[in-house]
Amino acid sequence: MPNPTPVQKNLLLAAFLFPLFALSQRVDLDKFRFTSQFRSLPAVRLDSTYRTYNVSVEGTKLMQGFLKDMSPEHSVILEGWRKLNKKGHLDIQVKLEDLLPESFSVKEREEIVKDRQGKETGRRRLFTQEVVYTFSAFADISDFKGAYIGKVQLADRNYKQVYRSPEFAIRQMAEGYFLVNSLSVTEQLYRNCVNRAMSYLSENLTNNYGYGEATVTDFMWILDSKKHPEYRAHRQAFQIASEVLFSMSADKPLDGIREQLQPAINYFDGIKRKYTSTNKHDRKLRYASYYNLAVIYYYLDDPQAMQKEASGLILNDFDARDGKGFESSALYLKNLFAQTNLSSRHFAIDTSAFKGPEENRVIAVK
Repeated sequence: MPNPTPVQKNLLLAAFLFPLFALSQRVDLDKFRFTSQFRSLPAVRLDSTYRTYNVSVEGTKLMQGFLKDMSPEHSVILEGWRKLNKKGHLDIQVKLEDLLPESFSVKEREEIVKDRQGKETGRRRLFTQEVVYTFSAFADISDFKGAYIGKVQLADRNYKQVYRSPEFAIRQMAEGYFLVNSLSVTEQLYRNCVNRAMSYLSENLTNNYGYGEATVTDFMWILDSKKHPEYRAHRQAFQIASEVLFSMSADKPLDGIREQLQPAINYFDGIKRKYTSTNKHDRKLRYASYYNLAVIYYYLDDPQAMQKEASGLILNDFDARDGKGFESSALYLKNLFAQTNLSSRHFAIDTSAFKGPEENRVIAVK
């Protein structure tokens, strides 16, 4: 066999070195976002048979006239529970206190008057009245047996609110505005305060005891180096994952979802075995795999698998802080499942099937 020419030697050397060069190519990662949905689980442990509630609202004599047409108890929602008119497992008693004005002042503003050409033609003073006021409200929560569960502060007098009147060209009109219109202004402010309090109560109840639906936007790290041999496959794996994660619903179990995500899982797992060197670019590529798999397992409600990827991310030694963050999330999810006696955040709820304690007692007697 004849000796290779210098050109042939160079080609052979390039063919030998190319795989090594490819495996250590520059790795740039970019955040690719996706949307998914799951059901929030109660943060506070209660008897798991408690699934009905009732709400009553009590106002003061001074505010009673404003309250009678509002029925704020109807706007209180504990997601995932059935609401009863009375005698639910949870009894939520709301106390609304007075709206109290604390101070009055008049603020002045000077306005420049201009003609059509934009030239200043004069100045005028405008006056508005500012009223500092406070409001207080809270809710006591007990169960149907009379056991006290807790108190929710819905509004506090330490929070000073400000009402501003319309502007007037005459100072005296601003000074007397609240006095002349006190009834209508107080009603407007009281309604706003009560509505905010009921909205906050609903949010607090659902966070602590409810089963709400959470739609979230998250991200994965995807290769953004076009010359890298994994560029196209990396994006295809994300495309598969993002479409499946988007299809997930809080009220549908995860049957078949893991199988649909398996091609993306297999790909990111394979990257960890394929790019094994200790150079920065390979560690960065492996980092993306560990990170993306931890995210996938989080939405698959698999804290054990998420914990494994988090540990691998830490050992990979490229931004280990994310691994520790995932470890905390995995532990939180594991404890949440243990606390609620559940193993998933994806399931349907038929609130109409829940019976109150009185209804259950009647059924038991029959």
